[in-house]
Amino acid sequence: MLKRILAAEALGTCLLVATVVGSGIMAERLASGNIALALLGNTVATGAVLYVLISIFAPTSGAQFNPAVTLFLEREHSRIALIIAQIGGGAAGAVLAHAMFGEPLYAASTHVRATYGEWLGEAVATFGLIMTIRLAVKHRPAALPALVAAWITAGYWFTSSTSFANPAVTLARTMTDSFSGIRPLDAPAFIAMQLLGALLATRFSDWLTKEEAHESDHLAQPEMRHIAQDAGHS
Repeated sequence: MLKRILAAEALGTCLLVATVVGSGIMAERLASGNIALALLGNTVATGAVLYVLISIFAPTSGAQFNPAVTLFLEREHSRIALIIAQIGGGAAGAVLAHAMFGEPLYAASTHVRATYGEWLGEAVATFGLIMTIRLAVKHRPAALPALVAAWITAGYWFTSSTSFANPAVTLARTMTDSFSGIRPLDAPAFIAMQLLGALLATRFSDWLTKEEAHESDHLAQPEMRHIAQDAGHS
């Protein structure tokens, strides 16, 4: 069972990164220097593939594809093994994308992403992702693939960092000197802010759901007392 889970996480993360990097290369080649158009192409491909990958891999592994998700939400399986599978799959995805487009299999990124605003953007992007997952699992589980895809699609445009929101994807994107890359020197700060955002979202969503549970119990008490009284009269 664990082998299948690890395989699903590795393959899913591989295909996710291959889409992010590959669509970035394609968009850069076709957009003729129009950065907004290139970002739009990158965004649409990423949002679409997230919907597909979560839908098909969720029954096997939960479709985490993200060490931040695994670290804070996984309770049944080895977090270390899952994270290793995700990081390895992400690296393979970057290599695969380069191979498809005739690029060097590895090219360290020179794309500087080192501003305070971008760091804050990563915290916001990951906070929203974890909140989306946790609350969707509780309230709208059938809509989870669409909700995650929608959040990341929006995050590409409203966050200053273009919403990496994933340590494995961040590491993989250091391996491509293309539109979607990030300089290796800048990756640790991105990952630190992603983990901070995930921690805050976990704590906040815990508080929200505990409040809901308390209110539900409180509202249910009069009804339960009424049922008990009816039973006593019968």
